[in-house]
Amino acid sequence: MTMTKRKVVVTRQLIDEAQILLDAKREELEVVQWQSEKPCDRSWLLDNAKDATGILVMLSDKVDEELLEAAGSQLKAIASFSVGTDHVDRDALRKRKIRLGYTPTCLTDAVADLTIMLILMAQRRGGESIAKVMKGEWPQMPWHPLLMTGPQIRGSTVGFLGFGRIAQASLQRLLPFGIKRVIYLTSKPGQLAKEDHFGLIKDCAIPIEPAQSADRLAKESDVVVVGCALTSSTKHLVSTDFFNKMKKLAVIVNIARGPVIDTDALVKALDEEQIFGAGLDVIENEPNIQADHPILKQPRCVLVPHIGSATIETREQMAMESVKNLLAGLTGEPMVNEVELSSVTETPKY
Repeated sequence: MTMTKRKVVVTRQLIDEAQILLDAKREELEVVQWQSEKPCDRSWLLDNAKDATGILVMLSDKVDEELLEAAGSQLKAIASFSVGTDHVDRDALRKRKIRLGYTPTCLTDAVADLTIMLILMAQRRGGESIAKVMKGEWPQMPWHPLLMTGPQIRGSTVGFLGFGRIAQASLQRLLPFGIKRVIYLTSKPGQLAKEDHFGLIKDCAIPIEPAQSADRLAKESDVVVVGCALTSSTKHLVSTDFFNKMKKLAVIVNIARGPVIDTDALVKALDEEQIFGAGLDVIENEPNIQADHPILKQPRCVLVPHIGSATIETREQMAMESVKNLLAGLTGEPMVNEVELSSVTETPKY
């Protein structure tokens, strides 16, 4: 008698190493996979989710009541190829006792590296400078003492809105630049960070202090790094009031989720020179940013298309962990990284 294979759905082509790991299980699994590097059609996902035991999704795939209903009661696990889980309805998973795997730790170095790049690009007017060269304007730029000058990172106070693993890895990279002070805000203002991932908080040669409020973070920082989770309470946390309190020579960097910053307010702050510049890996309504978007008219804003994890090594590790999480979810074994879906919806740490 032949046993029915458990069905898994995978919403994208995978990197070779991860695909090999998945394909090795095809004798015991029915693998239904979207055969493209482009996002799968929602209708395809809903149609093929029926009777699935596990589903491996990307950040662009919404996991909601509609998908879970389409899958059915036998669904055991969702594996998300991402560090963020705001595309997943956690309450819906919790009610059905469906496990959720994700990949939070393997992105740390890549995103921290990009954070430093964006800080330097924002302070040193990197995007503006490159644009002038590309437009052929360099010959019409006679040198003078203040030509294309910006604030220097040495001696800066760096404020972190969210102080998790990526923020602390970014701080680790900033210390050799000679920053003078760090303040940070978590979901518990004024309290010390729960985790000291790299032993920096206790033993650092410069002050690292919790901020009492977002206002204080805005007022005292020369560099603000947005690294918090997107929740109902953090959406547009950085808006007009925040920008009005920032220093004129301060820059802001967002490596978290676009909607934490109110884009209209950011455009206004840059227009009115309320702040010096911005570096964004993420933005509201991405990827639907057309060439006429107001943010692209801001010479002192550097925007890159959500490439925080875009190193070869990181994406390979994310792919492998996603497949391992998927397989572990089918068998009840420990996942590499699993979201704890408690009986009460928790406010994500930031």
